[in-house]
Amino acid sequence: MIRRLVALASLLLALLPSLAWDADRMTQAAQRVGPRAVASVRLLQPLLAQAAAMDDDAKLQAINQFFNHRVTYAEDIDVWGQIDYWASPLEMLGQARGDCEDYAIAKYFSLVAAGMPVAKLRMVYVRAQLGGVGGAVQAHMVLAYYASPNAEPLILDSLITEIRPASRRPDLTPVFSFNSEGLWQGVGAQTAGDPVARLSRWREVLNKVKEEGFL
Repeated sequence: MIRRLVALASLLLALLPSLAWDADRMTQAAQRVGPRAVASVRLLQPLLAQAAAMDDDAKLQAINQFFNHRVTYAEDIDVWGQIDYWASPLEMLGQARGDCEDYAIAKYFSLVAAGMPVAKLRMVYVRAQLGGVGGAVQAHMVLAYYASPNAEPLILDSLITEIRPASRRPDLTPVFSFNSEGLWQGVGAQTAGDPVARLSRWREVLNKVKEEGFL
């Protein structure tokens, strides 16, 4: 099975030479991370190549399912021994565990690698009411997709595996959002500055993701 997937990835890469991600760099980075990352990358690369030819809805479903199925939720303190650590996609796959930021980061960069415009994606810090409206409130991060600038976003989450429109997530209250191009209060249109300059962990993740071949 693995050999067939590797062969498929090679074929798709030959047919799609303009992909944004670097297969060799990603493979080498996975080897440095460890065997679990290598095994996951062997599945992720053909998926990214196939997703490049999909419409947006299919891209979202494929990437969302890949990470939700392969990664178990765990707190940073249990995985990394730190209270707050933003893992790169390969770091998370190497551990097969991650928290909400890690899921959102991995899905974001995988979608971008598969050809999704950055402008359609935002990572959103929210206050999440666990167990639904009325439950305990906890800081949380999700990934939002906008079909157009004024469209209702779809929410990709680690708490709920189904992709749902924001109107079906009353348990989430946006605080701020960002992507590779901007930073916003809530999910509004008015920029709040440069995310690379203002978010040190985001800056660190960008550097790691470039080394891993996603950009």
